[in-house]
Amino acid sequence: MFNSLRPRVSSIIDSNKTADTKMQEICELLKAEIPHYDWVGFYFKNGDKRELKLGPYAGTPTDHTIIPFGKGICGQVAESNQNFVVPDVQAQDNYIACSITVKAEIVVPLFFNGENIGQIDIDSNTPDPFTKADETFLEFVNFEVAKIL
Repeated sequence: MFNSLRPRVSSIIDSNKTADTKMQEICELLKAEIPHYDWVGFYFKNGDKRELKLGPYAGTPTDHTIIPFGKGICGQVAESNQNFVVPDVQAQDNYIACSITVKAEIVVPLFFNGENIGQIDIDSNTPDPFTKADETFLEFVNFEVAKIL
């Protein structure tokens, strides 16, 4: 599944659309094509503030448009610069609930010129669905997205 999506992601990146439109299309593609991706979005560092701001996403609208560094899974990734896979969100003390249906989350940082400038965030309504293949694929997605930033 992931191997067939790689060229489609690259094709979106190579199109003549705006960066936001490309990221929106990637979110929609991943949500539509990967059964356990129920919400897909990008968060980016909000200027010089120690917070993340919601960018393009696909899925149910969220109230979490601003996330302070250190808060929730996304905020922790903003500080750690490491992938964070959460097989069971209920087991996390520092979790920001977006929906009662979310069971698992994966967040992968997005680097530009060696700096963590944002992340891709995936929520799943399926318990413990994420594997190393998800991480590797999302690292590829972020590598591609970094080309347009």
